[in-house]
Amino acid sequence: MLIRSGVFRGVNPYSSLISAGVILLFVFLVLAFPASSADWIDSARTFVTFYFNWWYVVLSGVFLVFLIAIAVSKYGSLRLGDADERPKYSYFTWFAMLYAAGQGIGIIFWSIAEPMFHYAGGTPFAEGTGNQAAADMALQVTFFHWGLNAWAIYCIVALALCLVSYRLKKPLGIRYTLYPLFGDRVEGALGVVIDVIAVFATIFGIATSLGLGVTQINAGLNHIWDVPISDAVQLVLIAVITAVALCSVLSGLDRGIKWLSQVNMWLTIVLLIFFFAWGPTRYLMLSLGDATLSYAKSLFSFNVYVESVPAEAARWSDMWQGWWTTFYWGWWISWAPFVGVFVARVSRGRTVREFIFGVVGVSSLVSFVWIVAYGGTALWTELFGPGGVSDAVSANVSMALFATFEAMNVGLIGVIAGVLGTILVTTYFVTSSDSGTLVVATILSEGNEHPMYRHRLIWGTFEGVVAAVLLIVGGSAALSTLQTAAIIAAMPFSIIMVLMCVAIVRCLSLEHKTEASAELGETN
Repeated sequence: MLIRSGVFRGVNPYSSLISAGVILLFVFLVLAFPASSADWIDSARTFVTFYFNWWYVVLSGVFLVFLIAIAVSKYGSLRLGDADERPKYSYFTWFAMLYAAGQGIGIIFWSIAEPMFHYAGGTPFAEGTGNQAAADMALQVTFFHWGLNAWAIYCIVALALCLVSYRLKKPLGIRYTLYPLFGDRVEGALGVVIDVIAVFATIFGIATSLGLGVTQINAGLNHIWDVPISDAVQLVLIAVITAVALCSVLSGLDRGIKWLSQVNMWLTIVLLIFFFAWGPTRYLMLSLGDATLSYAKSLFSFNVYVESVPAEAARWSDMWQGWWTTFYWGWWISWAPFVGVFVARVSRGRTVREFIFGVVGVSSLVSFVWIVAYGGTALWTELFGPGGVSDAVSANVSMALFATFEAMNVGLIGVIAGVLGTILVTTYFVTSSDSGTLVVATILSEGNEHPMYRHRLIWGTFEGVVAAVLLIVGGSAALSTLQTAAIIAAMPFSIIMVLMCVAIVRCLSLEHKTEASAELGETN
């Protein structure tokens, strides 16, 4: 039910009020009781890790198999739109926008830090640390966390939205992804519940990424201009960049968001060229091929590994998957409503097969190149160069990128790369924030692709406030607090995603029956 006048004009008042109330209550409790809130957040992460680690692991693997089956089936040629409709955006623009929304700011943060942690600390999949075998496995495990499984999670939501919106002609709202199962009931109380869960997951998922991004921007400014690393600086950065993101989201999808996404992609290409040209070129090329093939061979074993809870474990940090896989799958699921809506908006006119292979396959390949360029260079400096990156990451994970630039020892070009890296983190920060704001406003507008400006302003501000609060309450453990927020927010939405899979099958089945009936009518 959309309100036609007043302050709630253009949105569902129930979804909006409940979502805003839950978030404001969270902010109040965290600010009023910071110590207790930090303990509660940590306890919640421990509970999810101990009892639902298996759920996240199984779910991501099932999503990937499910999408591959659809892509190679008879439904692969179905067009997401009218039969004669063609895509609005070129491949380059399409990939630029979906990649900027899907992984940009996070992969800059972790593409060096994660391989370094695996290299120095080890993984359950390889023995030993600090050697070539550990470096090889570090890349494979990072591929696993940023590759096919991650994009499959996004693709489930995006495909469900495309089918109901472009084939069944329903609004582009998360509640309507379950229309094939529940019919018009999604327009009532059930739809409000779905919207609130989606908004909750989106706000906290994006806040996690914004928190990670702002710490890295602060690290970049410290590296270049000796700006102090502090909560005060990071809060100012959140305020300034949120303001820039609000300006972008007010300009709309085809202006600010589109232009910034293209800038992101070109800066990404420039930095990738830098690493391959001034870094260990031969090592990176060999690592890309070897790690990709090894990842493909190990994909099944990665997907079925569920770590047992050690008898002496007291918190989530006592488990390797608590640090890594559980966090990543929770993070991707919490981002899925946001990325799904955004990817669906820019994907109209493509076939189901083209859509799945593009979103899951091509995006994963871009991530692999990125991880090898950044993380592979850092690993090479540890194995054959001056080293120091691993120690820098252990001291401050946000310094990973800039410690790698220093270890490469390429003079002025390294300084320029550091500046470009900081700019790239900032532009990805803006595109994540503005895209997320647009999507939240779209969800609460029950699928209106052009939500009112006032609602974009309100929810864009909410994102910045939540990111700031998570950083404040986290203190020295801010990274853990941000990760925990994503994991907790993902749990309820993961259940909705399972229902989406059933809805996708139902929708495709109805499409097949409709086409068969049409063909029969033509024959008669």
